[in-house]
Amino acid sequence: MAKESPVKWEQLLQEAVSKPGTINQAYRAFHSYSTGNQLLALWQCHSRGMPVGPISTYSGWQSKARYVKKGEKALTLCMPCSFTKKSTDDNGDEQEDHVNIFVYRNNWFVLSQTEGQDVVVESPPTWDHVKALEARGIEQVDFDHMNGNCQGFAQDRKISVSPIAANPLKTSIHEIAHVILGHTVERMEDGDFTPRNTKEMEAEAVTLIVLDSLDLPGGDDCRGYIQSWYGQQAIGEKEARRIFTASDKILKAGQKGDVK
Repeated sequence: MAKESPVKWEQLLQEAVSKPGTINQAYRAFHSYSTGNQLLALWQCHSRGMPVGPISTYSGWQSKARYVKKGEKALTLCMPCSFTKKSTDDNGDEQEDHVNIFVYRNNWFVLSQTEGQDVVVESPPTWDHVKALEARGIEQVDFDHMNGNCQGFAQDRKISVSPIAANPLKTSIHEIAHVILGHTVERMEDGDFTPRNTKEMEAEAVTLIVLDSLDLPGGDDCRGYIQSWYGQQAIGEKEARRIFTASDKILKAGQKGDVK
């Protein structure tokens, strides 16, 4: 029987959006993991009343000369799983399909659940805006919009930020998010057109996660912006997953190291 997440992704996102400090605390403690897993690990620490700290697997702590205390319950995280499935095509020929899915495993323990040698707690890696643009293949071009109220815009894989934007970095990340989320290549004829309020909510939620993760200014403005575009509507699981994935791509693109 497949293991389920102890909390829904949309609940994690809602808590992150509504409680300032949540995202940064999760990022500082679990920065080598994906955004969703960072918030999932933080939620479990809080719900169990455990100190927030580095996490690793049973064998991972053993390699650091630390050992899980007897009776400690592992944390659950979401991890990718790949397998090959055989099928038959229209001609009756057998073929192999590579399938990628995500599963939940309870394999991780927080530092406070272990004992042994002292460990050095690693700080989050530095993040560079220009590197993130280059890594994602996005070009920032000169601003030529005639609307003086426009802070920035995105088209295809190009973004532009107004020279008088209130927070240029926040605006740039917002436009990068539109590109990563696929908003700039949607066409009405595709039959799956994302409403504008959903696009703006998704892009601004990504911006919030990136800014708060890196402890950069602008998060409070993001919260108000999200509210103005999405009102009292609930953010669904599909949107939450898209937001977490896009946030990971932007954060990973501008930093060193891999995201688990």
